[in-house]
Amino acid sequence: MFVKICGITNEDDALLSVAMGADALGFNFVSGSTRQIAPQVAYDITRRLPPEILTVGVFRNELPQRVVELAHKSGVKAVQLHGNETPEQCIEVGKQFRWVIKAFSAGDPNLPRADRYGTDMVMIDGAEPGSGKVFDWSLVGDAPDALKLILAGGLTPDNVAAAIHEVRPWGVDVASGVESSPGRKDALAVKRFIENARDAAPGQYLGDDEAMPYDWDVE
Repeated sequence: MFVKICGITNEDDALLSVAMGADALGFNFVSGSTRQIAPQVAYDITRRLPPEILTVGVFRNELPQRVVELAHKSGVKAVQLHGNETPEQCIEVGKQFRWVIKAFSAGDPNLPRADRYGTDMVMIDGAEPGSGKVFDWSLVGDAPDALKLILAGGLTPDNVAAAIHEVRPWGVDVASGVESSPGRKDALAVKRFIENARDAAPGQYLGDDEAMPYDWDVE
C-alpha cells in the first residue's frame, strides 16, 4: 500500500514521516494554501531525504512551463496536478518528469477518461480539494480500472482502514488528517495512519519489495 503524506512544510515533519514508513511526501506550491512552501525551502528538505522516498510537488492550474520550473527548483521527483489541467498539459509536464499524478475531484466528468492524461497514477479527492472533507467513496468507481488509484479527501487514522476496504485503492494520501495544526504534523497521528493503512491493505499490495511497481531513484 502506497502511502503519501502531503502538506509537508518543514524538515522535522518530513523526517518524521519517512521514519514512520511513508513512501512519498507532498510539497504544496499552490498559491494561498495554508500549507504552501517556497521552492528553496522544499529543496533544502528534499535533498536530505533518502532516495527511495518519492517527493511530489503539488500544483493547481499552473502553466506547464511554470510547473516544470518550480518543480526543478524544489528538487522533487514527481509532480501532482491538482486542478483543471487538460490531458495535453499533463502530457507536456510528463515529458519532464517520469512520475505525474493527475488529481480529480469526486464526480468530475473527466474521471472516466482519466486514462487520456498520459499517466497511470491518478488521485481522487473531495469536491473541495484540501478541505479535509470525506466524499462518497462510491464515486471512485468512475475511474478506469487500469490506473493506479490514490485515494485522498478527509482520510484520518480512524477511517483509512474503512476507506481501503471499500475502495481498494493502490495508495492513500493524507494532509490535514494527521496534523496538530495547519502545516504541522502530529507524530502519533502519522504513525497510526501509516500503520492502519498498511494493516488494511489488500493481499495484492502485501509482500516483499516487488509489490512496489517503481524504483523512484531510477532516472
